[in-house]
Amino acid sequence: MFETYKRTNTSEMRPVTEQEVTNRSMSQEVSISKADLDNGSPKLGDMIARNPNNHVDQWLIAKAYFEKDITC
Repeated sequence: MFETYKRTNTSEMRPVTEQEVTNRSMSQEVSISKADLDNGSPKLGDMIARNPNNHVDQWLIAKAYFEKDITC
C-alpha cells in the first residue's frame, strides 16, 4: 500500500536538453516510465533527477509533476 511521505531534503536535477528530445538519446541512460513515454517524454521542460549516492541511477520527472510542487 502506498503512503504519503513529506520530504524536506534537496534533489539533484537538470533539464532535458534539446538534443535528448531530438535524438531520444537518453532512453538507455535514464529511466522513463511507460506513462511518461506515452505522454511524449522526453520533452523540453522535463527534468532528469539522479541519486546523489549513485550518479548512474537517473530518472525522468515530467514537467507537470516537477512544476507542481517545486521550490528553489
